[in-house]
Amino acid sequence: MTERPAQRLLLVHAHPDDETIANGATMAKYIAEGTGVTLVTCTAGEMGEILVPELAHLAADQEDALGEHRRGEIAAAMKELGVTDHRWLGGFGTYRDSGMQWHADGHAIAADTIHDNAFWYADLTEAADHLVTIIREVRPQVLVTYDQFGHYGHPDHIQAHRVAMYAAQLAAVPSYRRELGEPWDIAKIYWTAMSESRMRAGLRELRAAGDETTFEGMDPEGRIPMASPDADLAAEIDATPFAELKMDAMRAYPTQITVDGPFFALSNNLGNTIWGVEHYRLAKGAPGPQGEHGLETDLFAGLAPDRP
Repeated sequence: MTERPAQRLLLVHAHPDDETIANGATMAKYIAEGTGVTLVTCTAGEMGEILVPELAHLAADQEDALGEHRRGEIAAAMKELGVTDHRWLGGFGTYRDSGMQWHADGHAIAADTIHDNAFWYADLTEAADHLVTIIREVRPQVLVTYDQFGHYGHPDHIQAHRVAMYAAQLAAVPSYRRELGEPWDIAKIYWTAMSESRMRAGLRELRAAGDETTFEGMDPEGRIPMASPDADLAAEIDATPFAELKMDAMRAYPTQITVDGPFFALSNNLGNTIWGVEHYRLAKGAPGPQGEHGLETDLFAGLAPDRP
């Protein structure tokens, strides 16, 4: 049996590209340091928009082949980041992207029509059991997923939160489904977050430069639905040396991210600051030692290394 790395990080995301946008730099940093990184993706993103006109035929209302295409995109992205342990919840195709629509208040909600196999309709215990098996195998000290609102309301993000949090509880119960492996209690759970102050600073710089199209409709002095108040943040992972790897991984998603869109429109310096520094809210576990900004600088802070 291959010896487990002393530090092990598990991330649970809804669709291909979510992991890179939210945690790409963090993942690359920990991999470079020898940490075991396992990514679980809940759906193949079958209902996503397609930004490449010549691939429009892959759409759900045409050939319905976008999921298979995005399977290739995430494989390419993980190669850029160095992730070698990527899994699909329950196996590829078990759960389908539920789709979404925008609410007038600026957040996502469930679509009017949802496929029968949509992740939003998944039985919570059944889906959690798929993850319990992985948790008990990998035995991560740290889990990263979304908050209860799925960051911006997407039903699959909300469901991923529910599945991850429930699975973490079930995996720790010695008498629960013994056939799924030996019990394991995850020491720390984090929710992905975007710093409100950093987001506002970036928007101000863009607007001052005359750019009104990047993050169109967002006012640096107004409400920013996707941002978390800085007071809610617990950890700040400065992975700026890995920002370019994150950008390379994002480029592996041409159907979802345009190279001249908001993720690439920022200046190199500002881009590295925004995309190379990633923030987290602590949902379980005691805070570890803090850095100069009053935040943890390591998701494993305060945890003794596992000694097999």
